Amino acid sequence: MTFSFSPTRAGFLAGRSALAMAVLTALSGCAALAPAPQAVAPGVDVPAAWTQAADLAPASASNSAPAAQPGAAAVAPSTAHSASVAAAPQPTPLAQWWLRLGDPVLADLVTQALQANTDVRQAQAALRQARAQADVQGAALQPSLDASGSAQRRRASGSTGNSFQAGLDASWEPDLFGRLQSGVDASVADARAAAASLAGAQVSLAAEVALNYITLRSQQERLAIAQRNLTSQQETLQLTDWRVQAGLATSLVLEQARANTQQTAAQIPQLQAALAQSRHSLAVLTGQAPGALNALLASERPVPQPPPDLALAIPAETLRQRPDVRVAEERIAAALSRLAQADAARYPSFRLGGSVGLSALTLGALTNGASVAAALLGSVSVPLLDGGAARAQGRVQEATLEQARTHYEATVLTALQEVEDALVALRGDRERLLRLQEAAQAAGNAALLAQHRYRSGLIDFQSLLETQRTLLSTQDGVASTAASVAADHVRLYKALGGGWSPL
Repeated sequence: MTFSFSPTRAGFLAGRSALAMAVLTALSGCAALAPAPQAVAPGVDVPAAWTQAADLAPASASNSAPAAQPGAAAVAPSTAHSASVAAAPQPTPLAQWWLRLGDPVLADLVTQALQANTDVRQAQAALRQARAQADVQGAALQPSLDASGSAQRRRASGSTGNSFQAGLDASWEPDLFGRLQSGVDASVADARAAAASLAGAQVSLAAEVALNYITLRSQQERLAIAQRNLTSQQETLQLTDWRVQAGLATSLVLEQARANTQQTAAQIPQLQAALAQSRHSLAVLTGQAPGALNALLASERPVPQPPPDLALAIPAETLRQRPDVRVAEERIAAALSRLAQADAARYPSFRLGGSVGLSALTLGALTNGASVAAALLGSVSVPLLDGGAARAQGRVQEATLEQARTHYEATVLTALQEVEDALVALRGDRERLLRLQEAAQAAGNAALLAQHRYRSGLIDFQSLLETQRTLLSTQDGVASTAASVAADHVRLYKALGGGWSPL
């Protein structure tokens, strides 16, 4: 339907009122046909407590979450929509979990990485893009106004004349069936998902920096262990050489001592190369050239070890603070909105428009004495035949929603598994470290006794050789396992969703 009115000022005002009443009256009867939002939110049952946490140290009162109630909790994503990007939740005690490791160098590296890492900066740009796209969608709900002007000089039959025109054009689409608002809601959900993706990038980055740092400190310690053992073995080699020259030992013993020494020496360049690569990785993670941290990380420091207590949230709380779960939630919200948008597209759409034009023979006359032309237009568009495209688009969005729901369930299950796996690894490595520490102490005592007895000629070289190899192996095992325990804490804090702060 199309409405037109007299181009006079009075006609324009009267026509605008009549059109508004007519359109609103006609559309009020159709408003009840608008599709209602569908509440399609999956619920995933999660345990009330972690099954692998019983044998580990309990969380401290300041860092633990409230005690879980008996029974299982059903965690479902929130599908509420708002007109702007929702604020992030309040920070948890795990937001800066790396401070619990008590290493200021590590804390500085993580802070620098969160500010300068390229992956984080890309995620920040993606968030800005998503928020801008939400603003673009929101602008469709507001009226639009355009201004135009023209000037013309014409000549006909030997005479010339000028004409000037100016005008305003306005249009607005009443969103009676929620199609435009659903598009806005989908874009807002996408923006929230982008914010959660940024948080996920921060979580992964903080964990990666900490793991590389722990590896670097472990490599430094293992290098020092190898160098100390090499020094001891070189002394034994020199002693054996003297014994051979004195006829107290055979050349076979000397070659065995030399082989043992060279095997230990061969580990040193390998550890040095791995150490340099770890420094390069940390530099790149902090947004710098590979050699930028060589001076900072040259001096040895012990492997950072967290306190015995665990900042361990209950399963349901963990799922609320994990960014990947929040991303999956927002994908469901966006899919719901796009499904509503596809449903609304099957209903009529309406548009109101108006224009005011001024024309005069001189530029100054546009402000006084110009002829005025005004019009108001109302239109309706009703989809009749589209070959089933609208219904097919609805089925597309239904399938997209089902994919989002399934992905959410998979994300929740993966999150639960990651925490349980981290707890299992932590418990096993703690026990292994205790055993290795006892073994290393015994091996050290045995190597010292064997060295004295060999010097006194009370034992053969084979016994000394075996104790030296055992000492190196157990000391290296202690250093590696101590690093594994620290890395297990890092992976646990990452699995719990720690490492990000609200934007």
